[in-house]
Amino acid sequence: MTSRVLYALLLIFAVAPTRAQQSAPPARKRIGLVLSGGGARGLAHLGVLRWLDENRIPVDYITGTSMGALIGSLYATGMDAAQRSQFIAAIDWDKALQSEPAYRELSFRRKEDRRNYEIGVRLGIKHGLAGPNGFSPGMESGLVIDRINFPYSSVDNFDDLPVPFRCVATDMLRGTEVVLQDGSLSQALRATMAIPGVFTPVEWKGTLLSDGGLVDNIPTDVARHMGAQVVIAVNVGTPLLDREELQSVSGVLVQSIAVMTLANDQHALALSDITITPDLGKYGIFDFASAQEITRRGYAAAQANAAKLLPYALSESEWQDYLAARATRKRQPETRAHALEVTGVQDDQRIRLQRRLRPVLGSDLNLSNLERRLDYIAGDGLFDRLGYEGYVQNGVAGLRIPVHEKTYGPPFLDFAVDVSGSGVGAFNFTAGARLTFMDVARHGGEWRNQATVGSSRLAATEFYQPLGASHFFVAPFAFASKTARNGFAQDQRVGLFDDERAGGGLDVGFSSGRRSELRFGYELFHGNIAPTIGASTLPSVNGTTGQLRLRFVYDGQDSPAVPSRGERLVATLSRTLQTPGSTTSFNQLQVDSLTFAPLSPKNSLFFGASGGTTFHNDAGPFQLFSLGGPFRLGAYSTDEFLGNHFGYASMGFRREIYRLPPLVGNKVYWASWLEAGTVFDDPSRFAVKSSLNLGIIAETFVGPIALSGAVSPTGKTKINFSIGRLF
Repeated sequence: MTSRVLYALLLIFAVAPTRAQQSAPPARKRIGLVLSGGGARGLAHLGVLRWLDENRIPVDYITGTSMGALIGSLYATGMDAAQRSQFIAAIDWDKALQSEPAYRELSFRRKEDRRNYEIGVRLGIKHGLAGPNGFSPGMESGLVIDRINFPYSSVDNFDDLPVPFRCVATDMLRGTEVVLQDGSLSQALRATMAIPGVFTPVEWKGTLLSDGGLVDNIPTDVARHMGAQVVIAVNVGTPLLDREELQSVSGVLVQSIAVMTLANDQHALALSDITITPDLGKYGIFDFASAQEITRRGYAAAQANAAKLLPYALSESEWQDYLAARATRKRQPETRAHALEVTGVQDDQRIRLQRRLRPVLGSDLNLSNLERRLDYIAGDGLFDRLGYEGYVQNGVAGLRIPVHEKTYGPPFLDFAVDVSGSGVGAFNFTAGARLTFMDVARHGGEWRNQATVGSSRLAATEFYQPLGASHFFVAPFAFASKTARNGFAQDQRVGLFDDERAGGGLDVGFSSGRRSELRFGYELFHGNIAPTIGASTLPSVNGTTGQLRLRFVYDGQDSPAVPSRGERLVATLSRTLQTPGSTTSFNQLQVDSLTFAPLSPKNSLFFGASGGTTFHNDAGPFQLFSLGGPFRLGAYSTDEFLGNHFGYASMGFRREIYRLPPLVGNKVYWASWLEAGTVFDDPSRFAVKSSLNLGIIAETFVGPIALSGAVSPTGKTKINFSIGRLF
């Protein structure tokens, strides 16, 4: 009996709760936050996260797609609200979405390509005629992601981040959802943000990944699988368009994508306990300029759901414990790197890249400077993506630079169109292509070939070879050209003549790499000038021209089409040893400059100045200076004035008035400018002509398009238009 009583008492004490157990609060439910994709609309997530932090609502798991994944990764890697806002505010979204490094970061030769061949389509013939499989390889957005990932480069499992994290991508080969939970965080974020057609897909474990919004834009199921007991979903998806907005092809395409994902979104939201849907009105996926207002609306949406969210808030002490636990998992980036590893390229390229990147080693690591160096390397044109990550091997901190060569070239094909005129009788059309072989024989050389047809015909070739690792080069070249030019008597067009040339030469020079080039060379060509229609004001000549030439070009502008800042200067000093129409040798100097000075983000002034002289001699017909035409006295016809000397000056203002869709172009401006110039033979007798111009200029994927009206003080007027080239 005694033993039975003892057994009963032991059983009672074993199952009875202690006082401490009775007073302990129940364990809180684990919260998962789900952030949907939506481009610029996803910036509303910043406001939601700030409201959650201010009201002490913990997040134990975070998942996202596309922009939701990017914002979610900032939270998952331990950034607080101020750090997240500061990080996003520092992003240049125009640059992050562009198809190549900014114009100022291109090498000098790639700047020449963009200036002369402005159609925004570059094809390659490496494996047959092909182009990139996306508008942008994601180089610039990738550098933004690399900066997030850098302290966590050695993290292989996203559960080891300060807040466990997942993102979703689409397997483009199988059409299935891929949940990214391990490997490179940088690679995962690139994949989930790779909008088809905009960014090139990401290669991953033998497949190609693109934006996860195609299959799971609101991954609430992923948060459940991670262990979330309460799921908070933030939906920033674009709502369906109304009837009026479906009157365009782009509207129908956007609506089609929305309809295809609608059922998935509805199913996903059914799995959430709380859904936050910010009122984002008509803000679109590219409205990054409205970041502050979009963020504010996200905060307001969270506040509107306060009654549902606040029951999950922690006390102040519990919140501090939560932050402390999260902080223990946070990692600090390496401040120095002592080793460098370049991956993804062959040995000769790896050696060159290591030599160019070696200056970042040993000193304090500045990620902005590193990213600028990577942009400069991409600006050479061989690689579509470069990134960076840290590693530690045998106790030594190092930098790893993954490099991705363009798969479709070199060789590369660039295209141009140049249409200009001021009416049916003064219409010019030229179309052309340039084929460039790069890194010839793995020695850094380039073989450039180009051809144009139309009003101006050209066939030209040049082999450009740097001398070792220096900035010096040699460049033999050959060309054949035929240009139709107008002949004038007084201010009347009286004829048309052909200017034909064929020859070649050799230049030696020095290139700074990015902004300037100095060349000295000799050119020899056989030329012919003969009238084809009407009478020509130039004599018919035929013969050989030999010329020594020193040419300096400085290009510090930020765009080849319509700059907002910077200067371009071209100065040429030549000595013509022989030429038809001249019995003696003579010297010539020509200087052209154009400067843009910003007044505000949307407004700029611009100033042009040009001049040329044959000193005390007379030039031959091939070397006469000319003025007339758009941006060279717009109220007058192209080449209306010819002579041995000239001077020209302009001053204007341009203002941004509209932004085109990213795949169509960039910005639209209105501009007004005043010009004055003169061409003369006798310095003691010259007359200055002037022109006042007003027009619209648009930066498009075929190059700049301009329509302007011009009037002179004497009442001459012209309506000028151009496609493909301005200055």
